[in-house]
Amino acid sequence: MLKALTPLGHAAPEVTTIGPFTITERTDSALASLAIRRGRAADVTAAASAAGIPLPPPSQHQTQTLAAFWLAPEMWMIEAPFATHEDIRAHLLTLFHDAASITEQTDAWVRFDLTAPNLPALMERLCNVDLLAAADGHATRTVIDHLGCYLIKHSAQTITLYGPRSSAETLHHALTVAAQSVL
Repeated sequence: MLKALTPLGHAAPEVTTIGPFTITERTDSALASLAIRRGRAADVTAAASAAGIPLPPPSQHQTQTLAAFWLAPEMWMIEAPFATHEDIRAHLLTLFHDAASITEQTDAWVRFDLTAPNLPALMERLCNVDLLAAADGHATRTVIDHLGCYLIKHSAQTITLYGPRSSAETLHHALTVAAQSVL
């Protein structure tokens, strides 16, 4: 019998607390990339608006019925609860039909939520994102320990990191070592 494992290889998501820093592995998000097909921007914009799916501008993350963050011109990552959108691609296809190219991304990424009163002290050891200057809702691609990651700032105390699932342990190790170095 097959049993699902988290990206870190456990039966349940891992929560690591180091001093004031909490690193939470999340497995409850479904992801899909959405790219507008040539000449179909108006169709995608209308369908997204009707469905409550934001199409945020560059460097932004927004939440309505679902959440999204900007990846590239006319391309976004759509986030939804896994419990209701396990097959997120099929759900999005019913909304966008052939106006957008939609690719399932859920199993390609590991998600870590980080919380602490002083996240900038942690993140300055890991990447070049200036969390102090970034507004809430800022989303960007960055590099952490040689891994291409997406960083979303929800507030001064909470961020989400998406990294390659195949390197989940490496990313988790980098986060824990950096947290220990702050103490």
